[in-house]
Amino acid sequence: MASGIKDKVAILGMGCSRFGERWDSDAETLMVEAYLEALADAAVEPSVIDAAWLSVAMDYVNVGPSAIPASVALRLGNVPVTKVENYCASGTEAFRGAVYAVASGAADVALAMGVEKLKDTGYGGLPVRSRGTVFDMTGVVGSAPGNFAQLASAYQTRHRLSKSDLKRAMAHVSVKSHANGAKNPKAHLRKPIDIETVLNAPIIAEPLGLFDCCGVSDGAACAIVTTPEIARSLGKHDLVTVKALQLAVSNGWELQGAGWDGSYVHTTRIAADRAYREAGIADPRRQLSLVEVHDCFSITELVTMEDLRISSEGGAVRDVLDGFFDADGPIPCQIDGGLKCFGHPIGASGLRMIYENYLQLTGRAADRQRQDPPVLALSHNLGGMPNQNVCAIAIVGIEKA
Repeated sequence: MASGIKDKVAILGMGCSRFGERWDSDAETLMVEAYLEALADAAVEPSVIDAAWLSVAMDYVNVGPSAIPASVALRLGNVPVTKVENYCASGTEAFRGAVYAVASGAADVALAMGVEKLKDTGYGGLPVRSRGTVFDMTGVVGSAPGNFAQLASAYQTRHRLSKSDLKRAMAHVSVKSHANGAKNPKAHLRKPIDIETVLNAPIIAEPLGLFDCCGVSDGAACAIVTTPEIARSLGKHDLVTVKALQLAVSNGWELQGAGWDGSYVHTTRIAADRAYREAGIADPRRQLSLVEVHDCFSITELVTMEDLRISSEGGAVRDVLDGFFDADGPIPCQIDGGLKCFGHPIGASGLRMIYENYLQLTGRAADRQRQDPPVLALSHNLGGMPNQNVCAIAIVGIEKA
């Protein structure tokens, strides 16, 4: 019987590049930037790394069809390096590979790296592939703003909200993220905005306006993981351990029946429930200290609060407007600016979320540090569209010496 990986793996060190329009840097340079910070944080030599996982979602504009560029750029010791892709959840997928290797005993120390170069494509949004089997088989068609705009419309209909109420709640989500991102020196977008600016911005896909959409960025993030026993033998105290790591992937149900009304993300609910069981969390609204979620659009963050069972059904709008998820609220969400303002280099985003939770749990988040000592932090990484996707949930917590 599977028992899960709770407390079997500790984060030894993490690093993250500055996100943004990094015209001066290629993917390899961004990886090195994140890697050197992680190595210094872990206080180990590269020779201790037994295996590595690399996440890149848009391989044809990045590092190509293998993990060799990561091995070369980081000068790894001829260890196994595996490249993974899982849409926008690729970063957490790399983390899952490294964590499972350590938990299984296959590696003492493992590395997860996520990177993406998007700005060099010359396209203002995500790069678009020509039509082929990837679209025919997955049903991922149309634009990302268009698909998530449908999520907003379905949510509004299900909960009988006025357009004004929904748009004001989404605007609060965006204003909050900009305020948080302004305090983050590594964030792509660091300019505070106000509600009226969001409400009066050009529409991208009704009801989503310009400021409801996340930034398209270059960047990399990295984690080095090991067992708690090895971490302590290296002199580490107050360990951040992995409490749960779960993945749920659409199986076609959303598109092949009448059971789904389009107002929520089915896989998030499944992955969250599994993660809570693995971590021993009975009441996430009371037990979680902070969350990082996949706010590719403001509506996604709002809906995710209900999918994670933090807000009640239809209650996220009220929680958002009441400041429940603000930096000084009971459960801060996107305290680093999130995808919205930190940026969304696809392959790096899942690891970037864990990076922020790690900094907060260890009390090293500088000006944005949560004053109430965080204990448990969740990250939610979503790939694909609301109707077919992959959802990854990682819960990490602090273990005091």
